[in-house]
Amino acid sequence: MKPMRIMLALAAASALAVPALAADDEAPKYENGPVWNFTEVKTVDGHFDDYMHWVATDWKAQEEALKKAGRILDYKVYLVSDPRKDEPDLILADEFKNFAEFDRSVADQFAFGKQLFGSVTKANKEQADRSSIRTIQGNVTMRELELK
Repeated sequence: MKPMRIMLALAAASALAVPALAADDEAPKYENGPVWNFTEVKTVDGHFDDYMHWVATDWKAQEEALKKAGRILDYKVYLVSDPRKDEPDLILADEFKNFAEFDRSVADQFAFGKQLFGSVTKANKEQADRSSIRTIQGNVTMRELELK
């Protein structure tokens, strides 16, 4: 009796595998899309509007310069609805054509940063000063898949 059950189980398993094997011969139904980097920001209580002022002025100008230089395709600001404790309340998003942008040399990144900000030392100080109104909780980078 046991050998018959094993034979039936094997037959059923192989019948289920046939569609999966046939799918291997088909081209994928998706293509690599752009790459997104999401920066998770938690504003300090009472300083949301202060931080949004910086986002709407300095950050936006920075993003427009990156876009004009062809380093990003687009950027967005997302408000997190009802964040739980220790979750971000804002997400700043940058869209890149592909992962190649992340492979620029450190010297190139430094030179572009100097061009954008005038002084990397000044930019670092301004970033440190913003820590009084927000905390960067992390970054998530992911590739978008475009369905065919």
